[in-house]
Amino acid sequence: MTTVHDFPEKSGSASNATAKVLSDRAEGEAYVASVCFKHGPPRLLGVELEFTVHYADEPARPLDPDDLATALGPHTPRTLRPDSPALPLPAGSPLSLEPGCQVEISAQPQTTLRHLDAVVSADLAHLESLLSAQGLYLGDTGIDGHRAPVRKLGTPRYAAMERRFAPMGDGGATMMCNTAGLQICVDAGEVDDLPHRWAAVHALGPPLLATFANSRIHAGRDTGHASARWLAVMNTERARTRSAESERDPAGDWARRILDTPLMVLPRQDGSWDAPPALTFADWIEGRETGLGRPTEDDLAYHLTTMFTPVRPQGYLEIRYLDAQPAARWLHPVALLTALLARPSTVDKVLGLCEPVVGRWECAARFGLADRAIAAVASEVVDLGCAELGMTGLPPETISEISEGVQSLVHGSRSHQS
Repeated sequence: MTTVHDFPEKSGSASNATAKVLSDRAEGEAYVASVCFKHGPPRLLGVELEFTVHYADEPARPLDPDDLATALGPHTPRTLRPDSPALPLPAGSPLSLEPGCQVEISAQPQTTLRHLDAVVSADLAHLESLLSAQGLYLGDTGIDGHRAPVRKLGTPRYAAMERRFAPMGDGGATMMCNTAGLQICVDAGEVDDLPHRWAAVHALGPPLLATFANSRIHAGRDTGHASARWLAVMNTERARTRSAESERDPAGDWARRILDTPLMVLPRQDGSWDAPPALTFADWIEGRETGLGRPTEDDLAYHLTTMFTPVRPQGYLEIRYLDAQPAARWLHPVALLTALLARPSTVDKVLGLCEPVVGRWECAARFGLADRAIAAVASEVVDLGCAELGMTGLPPETISEISEGVQSLVHGSRSHQS
């Protein structure tokens, strides 16, 4: 398992001289299926933590990228300082930036949750120390509660994305510049188990999104929505953000979808990265746009990074629908989800519990646990997950803390609406 950032940036074309040229659609679909779904016993866990960054004395003050670079020093990503050594944090986690200068820790995958906790906790503490020394701190919600979205990174990819999303409303700018998510990475599992695991991580989406919703206040305004962050994601481009619809053939369905998704950006050596309007990757393979040449496997690999679905397959399953949590509680949703996927028998129970609210993404984002049906399922899911926390290998005291914390989220809110 490796972790991939939401907005990888490249200095030139996605192609290189040795990359294999794709001759037809079938070849493209085969490539996608082979790289996005890798099988084997579930073994590795990873997490990506995003945070907005604020001044301690004035949280609503626009962030100066120079102040952030000074704080991060040799860890500053090259998207902000091209000459930076971009060193990983001391425990090995690479650091990256989102377009609004949200920081992201992408922990190296670990074989146990206990090891992942140790790595992330060490690197998170180091990051907080660096920021504190410069009068900065990490936000504790999934969306910027103080500032309107402003792009801070001037890379060609982000500029092209901003232009593409602008006619669709403010969701794109908000997603790019003001949101912070918590992404959990788990192995896809054995080939026979994949359809159920794939279905389970999707079915868990609405109840877990609602349980950990943490982005109601945006730019100083109460949006009235439990997860304004996930609504912003949904309000960009449906082809890139809608959930998967089938569990029968995850690899084949995903491969066909990728080929039928329009290009979002087109990396070039010079000039803008704006993609030709409505050009799908299949169109590109079939030569429907003159002057672009034939796409390669590298081009297709880059196209894969432009999908922002609730679950994104990348050889492993990247679960993307959770809002960022306060730094001290990042482990709570990670442990709960890990427990819910630990055994095939638990996965089967998950599918049964979640069936009444499958696909209710928008409802979960708008109302959270104020929706009666979602709250009822979330309560059962949390009870099941807490009963399985012993499977995570965490110390008993940590399990008790997590169980108490997540139970309070679903059982401490009794104000529901239908």
